[in-house]
Amino acid sequence: MKRHIAWLLPILLLAGVSATAQTFGLLQQFGGHSDFTFAGNTLNYQENEGNPDGPCTIMTSSSAALALGQSDTVVFARLYWAGSGNGSGDDVVQLNAQQVVATQTLTFTYANMPAFCASADVTSLVQAAGPGIYTFSGLDLNDVINTLNYCNNGVNFGGWALVVVFENPALPINQVNVYNGLNGVPPQLTIVLDSLNVIDSEGAKIGFIAWEGDSALAVNERLTINNQVLSNALNPPTNAFNGTNSITGATNLYNMDIDVYDIENNIQPGDATATVKLTSGQDFVMISTVVTKLNVMLPDATVALNGLDTDCGSRDVTVSFTVWNAESTDVLPTGVPVSIYADGTYLTTFLTTVDLPPGGSESATITLTIPDGIPDTFTLEFRADEAADGTKTVTELSESNNTTTAAVTLLVLPTFNSVPGLEACNLGFSKGRFDFSAYPDSIRTRPEDIVRFFATEDQAVAGTPEILDPSAYETTAPDTVWVRIETPEGCFVTSSFPLTVRNCPPVLYNLVEPNENGYFDFLLTEGLHDIFLDYRLSIYNRWGVLVWTGYDTTDDFRGRSNEGNEWLGKDLPGGTYFYLLELNEPDYPDPMTGYLYLKK
Repeated sequence: MKRHIAWLLPILLLAGVSATAQTFGLLQQFGGHSDFTFAGNTLNYQENEGNPDGPCTIMTSSSAALALGQSDTVVFARLYWAGSGNGSGDDVVQLNAQQVVATQTLTFTYANMPAFCASADVTSLVQAAGPGIYTFSGLDLNDVINTLNYCNNGVNFGGWALVVVFENPALPINQVNVYNGLNGVPPQLTIVLDSLNVIDSEGAKIGFIAWEGDSALAVNERLTINNQVLSNALNPPTNAFNGTNSITGATNLYNMDIDVYDIENNIQPGDATATVKLTSGQDFVMISTVVTKLNVMLPDATVALNGLDTDCGSRDVTVSFTVWNAESTDVLPTGVPVSIYADGTYLTTFLTTVDLPPGGSESATITLTIPDGIPDTFTLEFRADEAADGTKTVTELSESNNTTTAAVTLLVLPTFNSVPGLEACNLGFSKGRFDFSAYPDSIRTRPEDIVRFFATEDQAVAGTPEILDPSAYETTAPDTVWVRIETPEGCFVTSSFPLTVRNCPPVLYNLVEPNENGYFDFLLTEGLHDIFLDYRLSIYNRWGVLVWTGYDTTDDFRGRSNEGNEWLGKDLPGGTYFYLLELNEPDYPDPMTGYLYLKK
């Protein structure tokens, strides 16, 4: 006789079934151009009818094909394996010869015979392997099923399944939810699937991974969602869990099911939950995994920074940005906030001003004043669909793509030291020669700053033309040298220092040799002509007779007298002469005197 005869004995049933089942809950949710698929296989050689007359065995490995399209990108994969027993020692298996360690093991006990389902994330393994044949191994239940009457009662089973979520840009925007748990029937199992966002039921589907079902047992077996019966070509309305695989069309998936159903007519826009019910009058079934795919009509606010402008010496930052509703299936309404932060400090909130259709965008420019407490280098952050208090305002396809950041460095003005003015000797007509080549090191406060000199303020602001030789700069004084102090980033300030000249003491060279050989042909002076405009130079012979008088407007002394009666207009004889230089300047009240030699 087949197993499950116990289910026809209510007293034995109530006494023997204990449940350590785990309530179903959302494991992970995916949004975008997503869908899901399954792969897996049984470890049973045949359907597990009672076998009292011979040995009972089960496979320790089996294989199955994972089918994916060329443009499908795996974003999630989880391996489930289940079987008779409490799962003790069955937490390490292999997939394609790679070790997999269970991160969750759930159990359910019926008629004093426990069953388990273990699972682990294998996303990286499947991403690396891609589509193709997967071999599961490392699970040996032979010792277990030959105890506790598993075989005699027809409840010996084992198998494995892969749940794979993938993305493909050609798909519509979907919401894929993966639910975990472990519950069994008979008589009835109710699972409430939450976190749904039913906007449009087109293309909606639900998938189940179930264990221990038998095709030959179909007593009042019904699977419904929202009180509507589910069925497909492989799963009749009265025999939902019958060892079939909806992905491959196989009907020999003994004592496990991989089933997918179209639920376009089972859910309605606005549904946030769905109620799944399974009833069975005889067949025992455990469900460990439910996956849903819903076409989602939702906006998706994202923000991108297009440009940043900063001004030297200002804490204002002008930002151009764009709010997008790109990866979306519905309108992003007017008034969606974009909150802006500097190093986590709230600055302000921008509100969108128009409805943005799918793929639409709105660009704007905003000037932000950065508080003094924020350092000169900081992170600027824009958070779309976030109000000033951090709350979200619209339901989106994805809440993980709302933020964009940029590193910002404010452009500071250089600091500098003031330097004193320079004074030079008057070279004539108030012209002076100045050396300020050592001033850059005195002016700048940072070695990386650049110091350049200019003749006018306009030239300093323009940065051209600069004084190329600050060690010998000649100009008519009083004058001003303008300084441009510039950072490597191009920010600059200007400063200046004055230039003045003074009439330095003149020098008279005391040799005159008027032989027209180009050397000392006349009385050489330095710092006298065109400087002391009112000077008077008087030359006397050794007897104190005035023989020559000169002024700024007369020719230089060449050994010919222009004074007196005896020598007037004549060449003077060689010898030593005495001069008296009256500068007639307040700084030089006393005349300068000395001797000169006239060589003949």
